[in-house]
Amino acid sequence: MTWEAREAFDKMPERNVVSWTAMLRGYVQEGRLKEAREIFDEMPERNVVAWTTMINGYVIHDKVDLARKLFEVMPEKDDVPWSSMIKVYERKGFELEALSLFRLMQLQGIRPNFPSMISTLSVCGSLATLNHGREVHAQLVRSLFDCDVYVCSVLITMYMKCGDLVNGKRVFDRFTSKDTVMWNSIITGYAQHGLGKEALQVFYDMVSSGVPPDEVTFIGVLSACSYTGRVKEGLQLFESMKSKYLVNPKTEHYSCVVDLLGRAGKLNEAMNLIRDMSVEADACVWGALLGACRIHNRLDMAEVVAKKLLLLEPENTGHYILLSNIYSSQGRWRDVAALRSNMRVQSLSKSPGCSWIEVEKKVHTFTGGDITSHPEHAVILRMVEKLDGLIIEVGYSPDGSFVLHDVEEEEKVHNLRHHSEKLAVAYGILKVPKGMPIRIMKNLRVCGDCHAAIKLIAKVTEREIVLRDANRFHHFKDGSCSCGDYW
Repeated sequence: MTWEAREAFDKMPERNVVSWTAMLRGYVQEGRLKEAREIFDEMPERNVVAWTTMINGYVIHDKVDLARKLFEVMPEKDDVPWSSMIKVYERKGFELEALSLFRLMQLQGIRPNFPSMISTLSVCGSLATLNHGREVHAQLVRSLFDCDVYVCSVLITMYMKCGDLVNGKRVFDRFTSKDTVMWNSIITGYAQHGLGKEALQVFYDMVSSGVPPDEVTFIGVLSACSYTGRVKEGLQLFESMKSKYLVNPKTEHYSCVVDLLGRAGKLNEAMNLIRDMSVEADACVWGALLGACRIHNRLDMAEVVAKKLLLLEPENTGHYILLSNIYSSQGRWRDVAALRSNMRVQSLSKSPGCSWIEVEKKVHTFTGGDITSHPEHAVILRMVEKLDGLIIEVGYSPDGSFVLHDVEEEEKVHNLRHHSEKLAVAYGILKVPKGMPIRIMKNLRVCGDCHAAIKLIAKVTEREIVLRDANRFHHFKDGSCSCGDYW
């Protein structure tokens, strides 16, 4: 007990840095950060272990700001506190801060250690910052870490999330002895890119090699079937999970199958599957069905499903927005207004559409409708207007059904033109050299109007555009998309 340790500590005739640090660690482990900080401040001398212990105490208990403040005043920092801060930023979703700190670490002459490189690779995958990911890969090679199976799985995931399928597959093919995680990384990557045939082939290769598939494997292959309309194969795999591979289906697997059936227009079958589930349907399962109702304009079913979702997750704005989309597409503006009023009463607000692109190792972020926040907004706006004119000439017609307000047609066109992904595409065309793919990330699902517009932008500019949204990848080239408009 800490109180017994403190009693002994107070009676010590002499204390050294080891006894001070031991007392500090005891308070940190019990979550008594106030007492820990008092001990830390009283220490006559502090070594790296004491500083790192106090920083980690803040990190463990979600005091990220306090951890960073202490980190900043730490007199001498080796690789351990640097990697600790990078790790906490990665885990807490502060990806840009993690990337910035990793750069600063190297500028100050600290050689990145294994944990910091792994954390940064994960961040590169999340942000789709391929150039930084390649640099970390090179550092792993120089440090002789690239032969580790776990490292290779992280590398595959990073390359796949950045849209670089070639290098992801190259890392995968280098290993003759692959574990389940590595197989899952490549299957999931192919699924996210809408490569159903390739994902299924890797799955069968995995089974043939004697590596048993697990729960994650089946999420990957079922998603691959869903994204590519392979209903028959998907249902067969789902049936074989328990009977052949002894993997019990969980809600995530049911969600994939509901999505599979829903995308294919088999909404009644999807509803029947939910009713017959061996486990209780969660918000993920019902959300998949609501998304299918949006695709196929099944308002009758959407209202029933939305009620279920709002009971399960009353504070999730995504459910309100999806139902609002369905109402607005049918011109039911009173219902849209009622939903928005309900959101205001509950103090709920929609997350704004946000897209970003990496140019010259810097991440540029764009928010829907907010053109002026970028320092180069004037030239971006001119490019947006130029692209708009070019694609109209080849048949583009703005789809106002994706504007969620009852406004005049001219204002709808204006709103659509300033969606975040279109701003990012315009900036990419301005800044990314010809011959190189323009890689964009979006926090939400790409809207139908933007999808149609970017196909034509890729055609008229003769550029390859890779867009990763909240669900999957879209590879635009020569006026078409890799998803085959099945999304």
